[in-house]
Amino acid sequence: MTDTDKPLLIKRYASRRLYNTETSDYVTLEDIAGFIRAGREVQIIDLKSGDDLTRQYLLQIVAEHESKGDNVLPLGVLTDLVRSYTTEVQSVVPQFLAASFEMLRSGQTKMMENLTTMPNALTAMPGFEAMRKQQEVFMKTMLGGLPGWSGSGPGADDAAGTGNASNEELAQIKRQLAELQIKLSKM
Repeated sequence: MTDTDKPLLIKRYASRRLYNTETSDYVTLEDIAGFIRAGREVQIIDLKSGDDLTRQYLLQIVAEHESKGDNVLPLGVLTDLVRSYTTEVQSVVPQFLAASFEMLRSGQTKMMENLTTMPNALTAMPGFEAMRKQQEVFMKTMLGGLPGWSGSGPGADDAAGTGNASNEELAQIKRQLAELQIKLSKM
């Protein structure tokens, strides 16, 4: 098991300073939030008593972000959380929240997987190559007269050799774009 597989141990001294046991230096709440954002689990232990203070510090991190205007938790959710502490629903809330966040994480993972395979899916789409060529012509037409734009790169060879398309070419591009939009809307 590597060091990053086990929780990062943070010790809280009597002075309330937080000590990273891996790097042998003091850390702040923002540092701890950064470790967590990077995917690392943390465990915060009181050095003297041995009590696990992780939950307390994680709640403090959330509270600080909320107070800075980084409102992730809607007021209704916060209100429902407070209510859940005084009702018999209290036992269901942790499981519900854990399941909800697991679904969110799973959905994000699937979305990222889809995005990494999407370029291949787009290139296989009928009409994609024609759409790409039309985009190149459009960009040459729009940017051809701008200083500093050379028009080099894919599709830089202009039939007119001027960097500007004729009205007929623009009309053709518009027709082809309209046809592609119709095809895409049918998919």
